[in-house]
Amino acid sequence: MALYDKLFEPITVGGVEIPNRIVRSAHGTHLMGEDLIAYHEARAKGGVGMSTIQATSVHPSAPIGIPVWDDKCMPFLEEIGQRMHQHGMKLLHQLYHPGAGYGEAMGAPEHWSASEIPNPMAGVIPVAITQAQIDDLVQHFADAARRVRDAGLDGVDIHASSGYLLHEFLSPALNKRTDAYGGSAQNRMRLLLEVITAVREAVGPGDFAVGVRLPNEDYVPGGLTAEMNRDIALAIDPLVDYVSLHMGTYWRFHKLIAPADDPLGVEMAPNATITPVLDSPTIVVGRIMTMDHANHIVSSGEGDMVSMVRALIADPELVNKARRGEEHRIRPCIGSNMGCVGRLMSGQGLSCVVNVSAAMESKMAQEPDNPTDTPKKILVVGGGPAGLEFARTAALRGHHVQLHEAMQMLGGQVNMAASAPHRGDIGAITTWLSDELEYLQVDVRLNSLVDTDLIREATPDTVVIATGTTPRSDGFQLTDPGNPIAGHDLPHVRNSWDLFGFGDAVDIQGPALVYDDTGSFEAISAADVLVKAGVHVTMVSRCKDIGDNLPYPAVTVGAARERLLSGDFDFVGGHYLREIRPDEVEIGVMFTERRRVIAARTVILVGYNEPNRGLAADLEDSGIEVHQIGDVQGRNSILNAIHSGARLGRAI
Repeated sequence: MALYDKLFEPITVGGVEIPNRIVRSAHGTHLMGEDLIAYHEARAKGGVGMSTIQATSVHPSAPIGIPVWDDKCMPFLEEIGQRMHQHGMKLLHQLYHPGAGYGEAMGAPEHWSASEIPNPMAGVIPVAITQAQIDDLVQHFADAARRVRDAGLDGVDIHASSGYLLHEFLSPALNKRTDAYGGSAQNRMRLLLEVITAVREAVGPGDFAVGVRLPNEDYVPGGLTAEMNRDIALAIDPLVDYVSLHMGTYWRFHKLIAPADDPLGVEMAPNATITPVLDSPTIVVGRIMTMDHANHIVSSGEGDMVSMVRALIADPELVNKARRGEEHRIRPCIGSNMGCVGRLMSGQGLSCVVNVSAAMESKMAQEPDNPTDTPKKILVVGGGPAGLEFARTAALRGHHVQLHEAMQMLGGQVNMAASAPHRGDIGAITTWLSDELEYLQVDVRLNSLVDTDLIREATPDTVVIATGTTPRSDGFQLTDPGNPIAGHDLPHVRNSWDLFGFGDAVDIQGPALVYDDTGSFEAISAADVLVKAGVHVTMVSRCKDIGDNLPYPAVTVGAARERLLSGDFDFVGGHYLREIRPDEVEIGVMFTERRRVIAARTVILVGYNEPNRGLAADLEDSGIEVHQIGDVQGRNSILNAIHSGARLGRAI
């Protein structure tokens, strides 16, 4: 038997034959038109068995996404379906009503819900919908499903999870009704059962799948447990063609899209309460990042299909590469959530830290498709993510690349980040990039300090500077930029690089204080190291919350916040450092007389680093073409590092 044969077995769902077990459950993209089609088509070309178009409201009371409440949606649905079918992928559409989980700015005249309980996403007190509105809503679900069928798609996915309207009816915490739709579990299920029945009647018999997405564990205090969700799944099991399971709500947002802090397969434990009792095929999800893991799930019967959304954002060719026996060339998802859901929820648009073309498929090929006509001799200085991605991309296009790294290993600051507790996954991308350079036979030179003499001897056509940054040692803090922190040069005051083992050794003495001047993950990791060392830690930040400057902290930092605050850890936001003394630190609030003293025998400063721009300055008058990418540009972001390297590599 070949590797992953179980994953490549077809499965029939509602008369629809899905060619393999790797699927994509619905997720938001904020893409429309050709951009949305190209996004799905890249995964269809990559071998995915089935994909589900993002959650779309069925009702004009919440006009989100493709207008499936009106026949004007038909031409688009017909086109996207035809385009996916050309590649053998089956396409479903997810139908829902957002209920109270719908931002006020998005234009709903009122927010519908089971009861007058706000959703943390919106904070708007919703309207408990009437019987007439329920009847209208059920009809809209049915009509939307009929339009999806008539447009030639392969099925619908009824969304009854994630804290949206159908979930609000199911939940004892969110449903306080006293009519036939509230109270007992059977009453709370009534609306979902009516929707399923109406959809079935609308689409009729034939090769069209009707599935339901249910929660496995919702994390609403007083809400649905895995055991309650098992009973719901059992009730709908005879009525549907598959059950898709998913964790979380906006009460604990990071459980909806688990970051790298959570274990791989984080949702499989509650799934194990539900899937064994079902006859319908099941779809499971939750930090399933490798084909090996997916194969184990299907082979062991823990799930019939595996949704790998983020892994397929990172590499749409995941399935095809595995079929070819090239799983080592699958670009890994690092689970940071900072490029995908973090950017999406913060209004910046869907992206991916490791894949520059994600959500850009209508404008940019997955890999460079413009081989150079004039190969250049390019010298890259720096083997962090920016230099590695540039070297890979330029080599793919046919340039002659020589990469120099001052350290004895590639990876740059990613090696430091990956050394911290709970952050090991981030190192997967630089390992992959390093392997890609070896595969492409790029000339890599380690322990190589580059100066102008070396560059002149190498006679490159182009020099790419990816030298990153170095921690400052002058006591700078952004809140008070004109004055160095008093006491910053005391021997117990160090930077995070020292703490992570990439500088002078730190003698950790408790209690400890981490000063976070940037609102990034660096200070979180420093605190993790200190907590693990067994000392009490206080994080002081000029920002109002932990990781406050990261994209949408609820989903990128939520797990880390919970972890730290459950340990021997305190957080003080909105303060700056007035003075560091041998056994204590005085902090304050700028422009006020507020002062506070915190005991600290170890102080770790996490601030703005100094870009290593000296070599670029030395080459300014040399006549050599010079480019700077990554952190040396002054942007402390792995996304910028990889994207700037990829874009320059495609353009040079």
